[in-house]
Amino acid sequence: MGLIVQKFGGSSVKNAERVMNVAGIVTETYSKGNDVVVVVSAQGDTTDDLIEKAAEISSKPSAREMDMLLTSGEQISVALLAMAIESLGFPVISLLGWQAGFQTDSTYGSARIKSIKADRLRAEIGRRNIVVVAGFQGLNKYDDLTTLGRGGSDTSAVAIAAALHADRCQIFTDVEGVFTADPRKIPGAKKLQEITYDEMLELATLGAQVLNNRSVEMAKKYGIELEVLSSYKRVPGTIVKEVATMEKMLVRGVTKDTDVARLSIIGVPDIPGIAFKIFSRLAARKINVDIILQSVGRDNTKDITFTVGKANKDSAIEALRSSFTELEGKDIICDTEVAKISVVGAGMESHPGTAAKMFEALYESDINIQMISTSEIKISVLIDIADADRAVNVIHKAFIPEE
Repeated sequence: MGLIVQKFGGSSVKNAERVMNVAGIVTETYSKGNDVVVVVSAQGDTTDDLIEKAAEISSKPSAREMDMLLTSGEQISVALLAMAIESLGFPVISLLGWQAGFQTDSTYGSARIKSIKADRLRAEIGRRNIVVVAGFQGLNKYDDLTTLGRGGSDTSAVAIAAALHADRCQIFTDVEGVFTADPRKIPGAKKLQEITYDEMLELATLGAQVLNNRSVEMAKKYGIELEVLSSYKRVPGTIVKEVATMEKMLVRGVTKDTDVARLSIIGVPDIPGIAFKIFSRLAARKINVDIILQSVGRDNTKDITFTVGKANKDSAIEALRSSFTELEGKDIICDTEVAKISVVGAGMESHPGTAAKMFEALYESDINIQMISTSEIKISVLIDIADADRAVNVIHKAFIPEE
């Protein structure tokens, strides 16, 4: 017996049949003597539908009002799931994020959790209620509703697990766990029994759609053991934890990220502090920069190339154009027809030649590399978007041959 936090995404509760399926999973866990807190996302494509409704009214709605709108999706989900659990004869109560004690900052659309006042959660658990909580949302110091950004329900679940010192946090998805590549596109992809926080964080950041990277960061910080498993098949999932007990695989996963824009500033003055000026302007607008490449100076100039998310490309260009005089008249070239392909694995630290093997696989398939970025446990390359799926396939075969 213990305290289990379970999170179900939008596809797991998208219709009545799936809501009842989730109710069955939750009540089965509860019937084994566990206390259960359930975190739920909005049904199916509800969030996208709400965004479309907003666009019908305004081309630039305020971030505050968007949060007011988007939080309604989870309210529907928690009420329906609570009704389903109730219909099976179990004690249950649904809570919105603020009722569950989520206190956030005031960054509408991508708020950060400041604290969880868990008194209400503990009281309901003490009454032996199954507690169904709306993910993705909280309340700021102005008593305004806020949302945590895409994938925020994962973060909500881990935050509750940390606040309540839960025995396990289970993230239910439409796949059976964490795979070495997207199993829907790579037939030879293998499910991992376990993976470290660092490896999972890299995979999540580099395009894997299984877990939100903020949730993995929080799980690592508070030592919350995660399990990623299917809401459709009752089979063991993948455990995310501090240290994997099996011997380290060279590569744990191959990912593809097509939400990438490459910006190149041509002829930047080759003077001290110019890189600081460029990237501090982007940081001030909360624009994340990934791969960075700077050319060797020539004729007192150099070229600087970097990648950002596609949604941030226009804001990045505007920030560079309007911020300082050194870029006046300089060409800023934007290319969105690129993809970032990455390999991740803690075993890479002790295996020389990983990069060469990856590059060889791309060379043999006539795929050109535009940019390269590395860390101790990952290698990323930027390539033409048209080659992305083929690149994932050949790299996966190079490191994880089909049996």
